Amino acid sequence: MRRGSFIIALGAATLVVAGCGGGERQDKSEPSGTFNVEVVDAKFPSAQRLAKQEEMTIEVRNADTRTIPQVAVTVNSFSTREERQDLADPNRPAWIVDSGPSGGATAYTNTWAMGALKPGQTKTFTWHVTPVAAGTHKVSYRVAAGLTGKAKAQLAGGQIPEGSFAVDISSKPAQATVDPDTGEVVREGDSDSSGT
Repeated sequence: MRRGSFIIALGAATLVVAGCGGGERQDKSEPSGTFNVEVVDAKFPSAQRLAKQEEMTIEVRNADTRTIPQVAVTVNSFSTREERQDLADPNRPAWIVDSGPSGGATAYTNTWAMGALKPGQTKTFTWHVTPVAAGTHKVSYRVAAGLTGKAKAQLAGGQIPEGSFAVDISSKPAQATVDPDTGEVVREGDSDSSGT
């Protein structure tokens, strides 16, 4: 009786161990093909100040007749490269990513994915970032239809769906006042810019 109970328990433990170690692969069954997309809107303020959190948004629409398997955006240049020889790692952050698109984290560096996108459907990728390096920086982005490269995204004319923002980060603190009528904090020098 004890031996039989041991065998049942061992079998159950084997099933538990076999089920551990992660969920379904994000690139599982990604189809091959090219899908038309439209970057409906892309915003990131062109004038920013150190330590003042900002929001970057990229809105992507499926302009195809088929469902995009995994709409994704890769963002480059949240960091800057120093040319000094005395640094072990020449990459230095220009922004700290406080939060990326909700539920969009992937195993790929600087890439966020928001799942399948049906024809005509739109999804908005939103990042909250804090500038930590003064100066002029360029942030570029590229939209993809999958995570492995088998499903490719393109604009209606065949171009790569990508863009960039030119951002000037000032080291001067933002001037802030309190509106006596509403009690809201009003900051000077804030402006928005669309990507190109």
